[in-house]
Amino acid sequence: MPARSVPLFWHVFAVNAGLLGLIAVLLLVSPVEISAPIARTQAVVVVAGLVITVVVNALLLRRAVAPLQRLTRRMDTVDLLQPGERLPVSRNEVGHVVEAFNQMLDRLESERRRSGRRVLAAQEAERVGIARDLHDEVGQLLTGVLLHLDSTAATAPEHRHEIDQAKQAVRRALDEVRRISSQLRPEMLEELGLVSALTELSTTFGRVSNIRIERQFDPLLPALPPDTELAVYRIAQESLTNVARHAQASRVSIALERGSLDSVVLRVVDDGRGFDAANPDEQGGLRSMRERALLVDGALAITPASTGGVEVRLEVPLATVARPLEMQS
Repeated sequence: MPARSVPLFWHVFAVNAGLLGLIAVLLLVSPVEISAPIARTQAVVVVAGLVITVVVNALLLRRAVAPLQRLTRRMDTVDLLQPGERLPVSRNEVGHVVEAFNQMLDRLESERRRSGRRVLAAQEAERVGIARDLHDEVGQLLTGVLLHLDSTAATAPEHRHEIDQAKQAVRRALDEVRRISSQLRPEMLEELGLVSALTELSTTFGRVSNIRIERQFDPLLPALPPDTELAVYRIAQESLTNVARHAQASRVSIALERGSLDSVVLRVVDDGRGFDAANPDEQGGLRSMRERALLVDGALAITPASTGGVEVRLEVPLATVARPLEMQS
């Protein structure tokens, strides 16, 4: 049979009543006498007794309200992107409040996971739609412009130089459309797997950004669930995008290897200028990266690198079985 909890009111009342009772007993059995006017030694005894009583009362009350103080601090620092942090539950009235708070965090984290999956699924579906429109509509339109320029060049040879320049501009635009389309919808990830997709991603990044890229991919990595592979790919993509936009780096290394436990680890390290703000988690889409890592039970760490830049480290367990994103094909 569980022990009955003591209400906070009676807990505080018992502390104060006990101290007052102890003082009364001491006054009854103590040989100390109070005269008028009070003597110096008598005043010292009274003041000392008062100080001792106040200190003991403060210590006992601090212990009684300590769970409330821990609860207040936890409420000030709660972050649903760092789940699993719970407060110990004591056997008193405050313990019921702490237990209710822990249960509320359980519900909020569960709801955030579900809503996060829905949001990411909608984002991926929108990416697929935009990529399809770029490929089918804009790509075909630019291809038609090239064919039209070819026919125009045949009928107007005197403008051959200008037409060739226009064709080069259209080809560059067509290449850019294809690049953006491949970033929005990583078809290679679906067809050839994570390592091939990261190889293509890093190669394109190095060519576009003129930043030297170093790759280290374990060829014997076990297969991951599709949604986990997508999360790893998107976090690598966002990390490289942040390097190109903010880091002012000259070299980036990207590694995908087996972790010390049953896990796979992604590391993206640059030699740039690092973070220039007190709270880097709000920069460059890093919060969305934490959201993706959380939805596949991964652990994401963003720390200063030994090279002076930033290291992004994502570790995902091999046993992850998360609900797949309901993307439209």
